[in-house]
Amino acid sequence: MKRFALIGAAGYVAKRHMRAIEQTNNTLVAALDKSDSVGVIDSYFPEADFFTEFERFDRHIEKLKRQDGRRIDYVSICSPNYLHDAHIRFALRVGADAVCEKPLVLNPWNVDALASMESESGRKVYNILQLRLHPAIIALKQDVESSNRTKKYDIDLSYITARGRWYRFSWKGDVCKSGGIATNIGIHFFDTLIWIFGPVQDTCVHLCEPTRAAGLMELQNARVRWFLSIDPADLPGGPAGKPSKTFRSIRIGPDEVDFSDGFDDLHTSSYAHILSGRGFGLQEARPAVEAAYCIRHAKPVGLRGDYHPFLLRSRREAFAGAIGAQA
Repeated sequence: MKRFALIGAAGYVAKRHMRAIEQTNNTLVAALDKSDSVGVIDSYFPEADFFTEFERFDRHIEKLKRQDGRRIDYVSICSPNYLHDAHIRFALRVGADAVCEKPLVLNPWNVDALASMESESGRKVYNILQLRLHPAIIALKQDVESSNRTKKYDIDLSYITARGRWYRFSWKGDVCKSGGIATNIGIHFFDTLIWIFGPVQDTCVHLCEPTRAAGLMELQNARVRWFLSIDPADLPGGPAGKPSKTFRSIRIGPDEVDFSDGFDDLHTSSYAHILSGRGFGLQEARPAVEAAYCIRHAKPVGLRGDYHPFLLRSRREAFAGAIGAQA
């Protein structure tokens, strides 16, 4: 049984990490969050120590480090994106491996610094890249690898996940803290496509707004038109009476990759891979961090060139809305 500490216990994704720790037959020893709305812990590890101040959490983990059989083996990191780098460093300093939510870090040079610390400490840094473990994604990768590797695929990536007004007033709405919409909700898709179709050769950004972004990513074996949004207005119409708040689509030419289901157990699968020594480390995480960084710092070119078809729809609706408001 491995002993875990968790940073960011009140966050949305923390529950998945707690469930994964439990389902892999391990234990959560201590948790940290500045918010004390962490009743979810009772469903998994009610005996875990809990702290709202990092200094006291730090002291507690250090004390455990010096007690035989009580040291922490892993620190799971579910904190806001801009704190990942610091919290990974904390894990390595206390002699634990780090299990970090995506994005691993916001800047490519942070990966280099962490690689040096990883080497010095003898510990490992793992990134949760759970889409790589989705059966439909694995099948797609196998199909691509068995086909003509010189072929250039045309891909449309669409991901819309509706968020309320709170989003833009939280750390997620602050580009300096979240990395912006492309990093916050898009990086795991970028990682997946790079993993399957090869490294990024060129990037063009058509639109970059607080609630949506779109562009064209040229990969070694694919041209990817991508569209990301948290605006409910961008959701395509679904079955009557069954509104959905999430739309995921990867279309390769005329074919749709169906990966609408199968997400519930991916964090547990990720933990099982990490515990067996097959987790995704710094170098696996690097390409998507670099891609998101380039997108974040690119100047949008507008509706020029080969852009995602959802952009044309968004422009028409915005125009119609403006006309209606004037009337």
